[in-house]
Amino acid sequence: MNGSCSSGGLRVDAWAKVNLTLHVTGRRPDGYHELDSLVVFAGVGDTLEIAPAEGLSLAVDGPFAAALGDVSANLVVRAAEALRARYSHGAGAHLHLTKRLPVAAGIGGGSCDAAAALRGLNEVWRLGAAATDLIALGTALGADVPVCLAAKPSFVGGVGERIDPAPDLPPFWFVLVNPGIALATPAVFKSRSGPFSEPLRWRDSLASAQALAARLRDGGNDLEAPATVMVPEIGEVLSALRGTTGCLLARMSGSGATCFGMFADEGAAKAAAVRIREARPAWWIHPAPVVLAGD
Repeated sequence: MNGSCSSGGLRVDAWAKVNLTLHVTGRRPDGYHELDSLVVFAGVGDTLEIAPAEGLSLAVDGPFAAALGDVSANLVVRAAEALRARYSHGAGAHLHLTKRLPVAAGIGGGSCDAAAALRGLNEVWRLGAAATDLIALGTALGADVPVCLAAKPSFVGGVGERIDPAPDLPPFWFVLVNPGIALATPAVFKSRSGPFSEPLRWRDSLASAQALAARLRDGGNDLEAPATVMVPEIGEVLSALRGTTGCLLARMSGSGATCFGMFADEGAAKAAAVRIREARPAWWIHPAPVVLAGD
């Protein structure tokens, strides 16, 4: 979602990406894994403000700003530079990122930030870039950037470049929980073993959160087991979520360590978040609604 900001520029929301399913379906000759995933977005995330400027600069604040390290190598800067190079555009911009999502957490924080930069700068610089051009630039930046550009419920295939709209999903709420441990995606894939999985896709609309949770139980996250071996606290997070009233499904997102609980309504989600926070005050815990098309 875009909006104006106090600087006269543009504010772009970078919602957290959540993998409701994640199946590893094969491995390509170049070593990259083929995936099939149902991706949605939760109404909590980072914010990118973009203002016209002479040069190109990035400032970062927020609770997880320090975890980003050198901002000159940030995906937001790389996205801006790639877009400017693609269109031989000479203008600059000042970018202000408020980092609310934990880093290396399986919820696509960096990818969503890069997608926000591509979408926002395309508008601020009035480039008129086609969606296919933005997807091509995004794919070069990271596997999750294309679906973050779409920012709506999608089935994702290949290494992230094949995106198909998901059927209509019912409204529901998340409780997102991260135990405060960063987990590198390549290491999780490297530690995975066992057979490949089949895709899980459907075209019918599901009328309730309960029906969606039941459908999702036919699948899983193939990275959850190896990630839990690497970070046993993931198992503790899942147990905490499953022990709350109204939790329809608990699963790890992406390569972890963030996990989600699905709840039918806001009240149940917020009550669960309070209960977990009382027991684990050091964890990052956030209730949020799913962001559906048109929200």
